[in-house]
Amino acid sequence: MSVEPISDQLATEMVDALGEVYGVHAGHRATHAKGTLCAATFTATPEAAARSRAAHFQGAPTRAHVRFSNGSGVPDAHDGARDGRGMSVKFYLPDGSTTDVVALTLPVFFVRTPADFLELTRARRPDPATGKPDLARVGAFVAAHPESVAAMQLSLAVAPPASYLGLVYHAIHAFELVDRDGSGRYVRYRWEPEEPREPLAKEEARARHPDYLRAELVDRLAVGPAAFRLVLALAEPGDPVDDPTAAWPQERETVVAGRLEVTGIATDRERDGDVLVFDPTRVTDGVACSPDPILHARSRAYSVSLERRSGVPRPA
Repeated sequence: MSVEPISDQLATEMVDALGEVYGVHAGHRATHAKGTLCAATFTATPEAAARSRAAHFQGAPTRAHVRFSNGSGVPDAHDGARDGRGMSVKFYLPDGSTTDVVALTLPVFFVRTPADFLELTRARRPDPATGKPDLARVGAFVAAHPESVAAMQLSLAVAPPASYLGLVYHAIHAFELVDRDGSGRYVRYRWEPEEPREPLAKEEARARHPDYLRAELVDRLAVGPAAFRLVLALAEPGDPVDDPTAAWPQERETVVAGRLEVTGIATDRERDGDVLVFDPTRVTDGVACSPDPILHARSRAYSVSLERRSGVPRPA
């Protein structure tokens, strides 16, 4: 099933609305503005190779970049602020191409469609009189869109993390893995840390340096690599593959598809004019996008944001 790309107008309106929530910060992403880029190596398991013919799932070590980030579009926000966190991974494939996995600490998303995303984002615009969102306006949106309740409740319960390296990250969208015989099965990715960490108390986090999460990354990786397992949740018939607001049952079969070893802070990209984009629709042979409207909207919206922050076309 194909999905029509969103219009340039809708993509522009989505990015404009984010700017009205977070402010416009030249040179920065519209969301996940504050982040740290790391170097990494991914090594797939035999189980991954059995399920997908994708190059990075065949077992040879694959070079990667990982960007850990805070969810908001405010580049100087305190790391202890209540916020979702992101983990974006770019795999560098043997033929010179790349493929990306973009994940969040929330296991489900707020909306099903780009139009709903725009409506919710506009509802979150700060009231000029208070500088804060109008809770009545947000509440009206939630009442009209009950599918948003799960993500809303989870986001309100977010505690400040002690480390980016100790969180579970969910890729929220479904992707179809295709094997060498052409058979496919939908999965959802998640990254599970080998060193999970308990969150901080709000007061403790706020007492730390505003950039304490980057500092912790630098200190931890100076000791040695940290690692995540890539876990695949396997869809069963009837599981929604086009709705990021809907969780799959917890009892779904899972497979460990590989190990990502984060080795240090990266200094070879995002400098001297280099621009790095993580796009979940940038898939490779052996992986196919699901017919999820939110998934397919992200690429065009990212391009609008990129053009504004860098003035260059979208690179790999």
